[in-house]
Amino acid sequence: MAEMFDHVPQVWTAGQLRNALTAVPDETPIHVGVADGPGDFVGGYEEFVLVNAEPVELADGSKTVPPQVRFTLFADAAAGAYYLDVE
Repeated sequence: MAEMFDHVPQVWTAGQLRNALTAVPDETPIHVGVADGPGDFVGGYEEFVLVNAEPVELADGSKTVPPQVRFTLFADAAAGAYYLDVE
């Protein structure tokens, strides 16, 4: 049986992101590395590029609880030639 663990990443705030980008020129593309597993960047990561950012409303279907809004960065595959994934 696989060992269980709690993965609690430090989620950045908008202020932390702004601070990290202060010295980055405006025309610099933003790349996003997605861990192979929870917290596992050592084993490698998939590379994506930032293509959009906007608030996303997450509703659970309840009429009594207001929807939660999360500011979300959207990533897509980096530019390149890819095989068409046909299923």
